[in-house]
Amino acid sequence: MCGIVGAVAQRDVAEILINGLHRLEYRGYDSAGLAVVNEKNELQHVRRLGKVKALDEAVEQTPLLGGTGIAHTRWATHGEPSEANAHPHLSGNFAVVHNGIIENYEELRQLLIERGYIFLSQTDTEVIVHLIHWEMQNTNNLLHAVKQVVSQLTGAYGMVVMDKNDPSHLVAARSGSPLVIGLGIGENFLASDQLALLSVTRRFIFLEEGDIAEITRRTVAIYDATGQRVERVVHESNLENDATEKGKFRHFMQKEIFEQPTALINTMEGRINHNNVIIESIGNGAKDILKNVEHVQIVACGTSYNSGMVARYWFESLAGISCDVEIASEFRYRKFVTRPNSLLLTLSQSGETADTLAALRLAKKKGYMATMTICNVAGSSLVRESDLAFMTRAGVEIGVASTKAFTTQLATMLILVAVIGKLNGRINDEKEKEIVNALQSVPSEIEKALIFDKKIEKLAEDFAEKHHTLFLGRGEFYPIAMEAALKLKEISYIHAEAYAAGELKHGPLALIDGDMPVIVVAPTNDLLEKLKSNIEEVRARGGQLYVFADKEAGFIETDGMKIITMLTVNEIVAPIFYTIPMQLLAYHVALIKGTDVDQPRNLAKSVTVE
Repeated sequence: MCGIVGAVAQRDVAEILINGLHRLEYRGYDSAGLAVVNEKNELQHVRRLGKVKALDEAVEQTPLLGGTGIAHTRWATHGEPSEANAHPHLSGNFAVVHNGIIENYEELRQLLIERGYIFLSQTDTEVIVHLIHWEMQNTNNLLHAVKQVVSQLTGAYGMVVMDKNDPSHLVAARSGSPLVIGLGIGENFLASDQLALLSVTRRFIFLEEGDIAEITRRTVAIYDATGQRVERVVHESNLENDATEKGKFRHFMQKEIFEQPTALINTMEGRINHNNVIIESIGNGAKDILKNVEHVQIVACGTSYNSGMVARYWFESLAGISCDVEIASEFRYRKFVTRPNSLLLTLSQSGETADTLAALRLAKKKGYMATMTICNVAGSSLVRESDLAFMTRAGVEIGVASTKAFTTQLATMLILVAVIGKLNGRINDEKEKEIVNALQSVPSEIEKALIFDKKIEKLAEDFAEKHHTLFLGRGEFYPIAMEAALKLKEISYIHAEAYAAGELKHGPLALIDGDMPVIVVAPTNDLLEKLKSNIEEVRARGGQLYVFADKEAGFIETDGMKIITMLTVNEIVAPIFYTIPMQLLAYHVALIKGTDVDQPRNLAKSVTVE
């Protein structure tokens, strides 16, 4: 959610910090601020409600000069969005920026009030900086003080602390909220996401759970949760520096929709050949693990949950193994039974989703045979903490409403299904060839689907005055309907629901009238005739139908029913293909509604708190 950037350098860093915040805007936030220490050891502090642009304008009017600084974009948890609640927070000589939630902040706040501290904000973060100020009365070592403070905290935090009287260093601590160190030449940096620092470095160290780090211009010292000095691996990033630029597109979401053919090619590269899946591409030791899998437990949130719901059909129908899918925030808080030889499969775009990460850590204590993540961010917590990591290679995704991350997750899981089915003997050479050929056809088929953009833009006009929409699908297209409803509500703020079409008569039919658009995902498959019956139930009650189907489905457009004719594609990969028009529809309806497409209200890209 929130974004952190920090720097220790010889040059002025305010511009670097603000540029980093701009690169993190996709994460979702409501206020921004920064603090810089100048050559006179004066702490300059600016905060603004709203976008980073407002902070940028304030700094242009009153330049902040200095080589050590921290900056932050806040997504409100404790306390309303306001300048007073924006970070950094100060206490005496010290400034702090913090991501996460301090669960025991109320008791700490009361303790600090009793000690004479005055609180100027409603945030949980302010207790951290006052605790640091208190601990520094007994030591002149900021690193030691931070160690003392984190031992008193319950909850999640990624924090960076600055002392105006000793600006030669920054101290950072990570528990449950990601932090990365960027290595420069005669300068070093900190951030919550490597994207923030691509303009100044390509070399990164990802802090592990419980790490505390001290950085100066020339040194980096990292201590693990036990207090021992440790060395962490330095990673060289291959992300493009212009990944956060929209280019010719109006919005990042639009760009990312149109990037899907390329993203899917990248997903499949080196993992399939003309007729086969390449088992070794999943990673060292994967074959020995996957050949013994008898059950898959998928755990995910949001869009990733929807992709897992599609994959469940593939695991069971193609690979012949049972599969359960559960929302991470539910899975981690219920008593569950671990099945024998079960693989815990987590799905996440960012690899830092708090509930999914907590579910992984819980699963490790519950006897799962192995853990695996399908993720888009190398070096993320899920990747580092799972036994196996299968990267989607979608590239940077900025839009809060996920698009290419979803379709590449589907492609990645279909490859995984083919591998497991091949290893357990349920997928023979002929079926393996069919899956591989179907996957290889998807990028070009999506290119053709994108040609529907103008037609769907025109169709979106029908939704200009609508407040509710119903999506229907059957089988593996029910989760596609779920994802379509999620996209529409996320960015257009239209209330949208998805139902398995067979459930209509069990309640949703009560909602059908002439003002309720009903969107149906209706490719030709074994459930088509059943779906047609459900469509007739809607027509009989005066509902306005929009049916996405191929020519073979045999639909004829009539009053009250518009047909959007799609290409005929292989049934196995049809869920990936039918996702594209749903994304385009949500995008164009949002444009008509005039919403903030890339940063919809109240939402964040990377949900790093419960």
